[in-house]
Amino acid sequence: METIRSENLFDVSGQVAVITGGGGVLCSAIAHGLASSGVSTAIVDLKEDLAVMAADEINAAGGTARAYQCDVLSRENLVSTANRIVRDFGRVDILINGAGGNKPQATTGPDLSFFDIPPEAVWWVFNLNLVGTFLPCQIFGRLMADQGSGNIVNISSMNAFRPLTRIPAYSAAKSAVSNFTMWLAVHIAKEYTPEIRVNAIAPGFFLTEQNRYLLTTEENGALTSRGQAIIDHTPQKRFGAPEDLIGTVLWLVSPASKFVTGVVVPIDGGFSAFSGV
Repeated sequence: METIRSENLFDVSGQVAVITGGGGVLCSAIAHGLASSGVSTAIVDLKEDLAVMAADEINAAGGTARAYQCDVLSRENLVSTANRIVRDFGRVDILINGAGGNKPQATTGPDLSFFDIPPEAVWWVFNLNLVGTFLPCQIFGRLMADQGSGNIVNISSMNAFRPLTRIPAYSAAKSAVSNFTMWLAVHIAKEYTPEIRVNAIAPGFFLTEQNRYLLTTEENGALTSRGQAIIDHTPQKRFGAPEDLIGTVLWLVSPASKFVTGVVVPIDGGFSAFSGV
């Protein structure tokens, strides 16, 4: 039987990670966590200023990072960015697909019924979340296939397990990300190499700039009725902190999970396990 020393189980030092949406609250925390474990990080974001800020913070803390402005919905832009990353770092070992989001025009509410949601808003949400994951998997996955190894971690959502009220397009899009994750894990292992693993994480409720004022009030940070309902159905009785994602991601991209592929891991404080009674 192969013996693996425990100190090597989570060793990812010397690897190179590409993180799309890397300037955001959650993915910048993941970038910091990987960088502190010796991973060189390529911070990819549509908003260049956020990518630069995240990379500067990592470098100031003693890690290695570079910022890249990129539209994950542009195949041409992704190819160009991938070429730059390979030129700068030599290879790509890890891909974290963190680009995603929702928009008000695809969200039901007092001023917008489900029956009046414009199809353009639905396509926008699907494109960003699903196509924005699909295309990077094609571009960076090809690099991994050529080198014979790699790890892909997609970002699904708790909405993929239990769709939430008001956000039909986002919940459906994240369900598609989960399904695509399982499909790609099988496809790459069977058609290319089992040394490339594909998994996803499904964050529960984390305060981000996107949802902060849906869950807390702008005036004093008190919980809204929606925020209180979430806390009431979360056994750990709090929202997630961005740093709560790091351990699971590190596990998924390290030798500790080398027989794990095609799974979607909830990181939700128990929300998905609680029936409400």
